[in-house]
Amino acid sequence: MHKLTTLEGVKMRSLIKLLAIISMALFTQTAANAACGKITYANMNWASASLMANIDKIILEKGFGCEVELLPGDTMPSFTSMNEKGQPDVAPELWANSVMSPLKKAVGEGRIHIVNKGPITGLGEGWFVPPYTMKKHGIKTVQDLLKRPDLFPHPEDKSKGAFVGCPAGWGCQLINNQLFKAFEMEAKGWKLVDPGSAAGLDGSIAKAVERGDNWVGYYWSPTAIIGKYDMKLLDFGVKWGGDDNWHKCVVKPEQECATPKKTRWVDSEVYSVVTDNFKKSAGPDAMKYMKKRIYPGNVMNSMLVYMTDNQAEGEDAAMEFMKKHEKVWSKWVSSSVAKKIKAGI
Repeated sequence: MHKLTTLEGVKMRSLIKLLAIISMALFTQTAANAACGKITYANMNWASASLMANIDKIILEKGFGCEVELLPGDTMPSFTSMNEKGQPDVAPELWANSVMSPLKKAVGEGRIHIVNKGPITGLGEGWFVPPYTMKKHGIKTVQDLLKRPDLFPHPEDKSKGAFVGCPAGWGCQLINNQLFKAFEMEAKGWKLVDPGSAAGLDGSIAKAVERGDNWVGYYWSPTAIIGKYDMKLLDFGVKWGGDDNWHKCVVKPEQECATPKKTRWVDSEVYSVVTDNFKKSAGPDAMKYMKKRIYPGNVMNSMLVYMTDNQAEGEDAAMEFMKKHEKVWSKWVSSSVAKKIKAGI
């Protein structure tokens, strides 16, 4: 019988050890992917959140071996279900101001985790002007704006400036009414315009910008129309007026508070939040991804323009994003995971 030489024995033992290491690595990777299991995701009913949910689905499935199920969602019902039932596991774009108290309680008790406090840069709401208005006339703050009603002539009274607020019934209508009063805009030559509807608000921006006219009013970002026309958010130029002023007066009807004080717009708190189940089952690498996943505002707005122009739903837009913006998403994951994702799409 042939006996192994000492050298052959060493080589054989080394080969066995190497195979064992490779097998263990493959087992560990398979186990990690299997551990991720099934994740439920809130597919919110607005474009940016739906896009984010579908992008996360691609990255978590192709890169981390998760199985992602998208569920119809909105801020209040999705958060309530996460808090009370533990599903969905993820809300990618939760506008938290409206649920802040119960969210803090859920975080404190470990049911929900805020994994990303700023998933989109430049996100928020307030008063916007076209870029050429800001550049040509130096209108950079609300303080600058108040001095120049002549630049924004009211369609029915050219001697007055037109400020376009929110349609009746929107929560922001009350806020704009109260801020209009707090900044004494009527006495400074302004009139508040009700656009009548969301379409009316969008139409007023489109009509003005396409004609090269000045426009000022309320809107929010990320949105397709802000991206399409590159609208610029004005700094209010004043300090925060206090929580009581905002929550007990500015957001209330005039009959409930007739003396609002000047203030900047409240900060928009928009988070990506996950359940404790996601934190435990998806694993630390998926959690790191969620923390690093930050969309540049201009990229998000450009994708919303794409969705509008092409009538694209979240799934199709997500694939367009993955192909067009690899330099953005590849920074959110390791190079090895990025290669797996790229190979899988």
